[in-house]
Amino acid sequence: MVGQPLTLNVLDLSQNWDTNTPGFARYDGPTIKWVKRVAFEGVGGMEITSTLHVGTHLDAPNHFITNARGIGELPMEFLVGPACVVDLQKMGVGDYQIYGPSQFEEWERRTGITIERGDILVIHTGYHRFYPSNWTAECGPIEPDETRYFIKHPGPTRQFADWVKSRGIRWLAVDAGSADHPMNTVIRQVRPDHARKCAAALGRPLEEVWPDDDIQVMHYDLFPHEIIHIENAGGQIDRILDQRVTVGCFPWRFMGGEAAFCRFVAFM
Repeated sequence: MVGQPLTLNVLDLSQNWDTNTPGFARYDGPTIKWVKRVAFEGVGGMEITSTLHVGTHLDAPNHFITNARGIGELPMEFLVGPACVVDLQKMGVGDYQIYGPSQFEEWERRTGITIERGDILVIHTGYHRFYPSNWTAECGPIEPDETRYFIKHPGPTRQFADWVKSRGIRWLAVDAGSADHPMNTVIRQVRPDHARKCAAALGRPLEEVWPDDDIQVMHYDLFPHEIIHIENAGGQIDRILDQRVTVGCFPWRFMGGEAAFCRFVAFM
């Protein structure tokens, strides 16, 4: 007897990707051109030139660690699994602010959901609504604001990176420009005006919040353990807030790739 086909509701947690999609600071965005036209060659063909940290993408361990695994070496069973979707926006986390273990442990108490070892952790800041390539109004009004998205989103410190390791998180995804706080990346040098505003908002010098040994701690400290992440998540993420779901990340089989564009989805 033939069984009934499995029916899944698949939600797209990815952002649009096109010639206007911005790359991260000091990473070139895409150039897309037609190299064949149906009228002349009987077929349409495109050529794309781009860095990899553009739009919804997965960082591989070798993005920061020499001779570590690349995108193509990551097994499918690693890329698909159970996830907890934590809504930090509901907790009032906003511009320039820091999040850490306390918010995630409070989330466990409030929802009754335990973040288990081996879980994927999806972090919803709400900032995906500011991304220029955001395509859905399910998060509320679409409010493209490149500066707020890349420069002002909240982020963590070393305390959170240590907590992620201690809790056995498999990998992470975040609806922001970086898994690190923007002022713990090259953006601190690129936008010194916002660095000053952030320091004022936090009430401390940034060098105290993120000393030199902690620069890009979510990358340098976690990637040796293959705790990697998706950046620029978004899409229909607001449909799965404060839930345990199954998610999947689907980059192409890019052997040695230090990152890859990906389709990030939730299976309901």
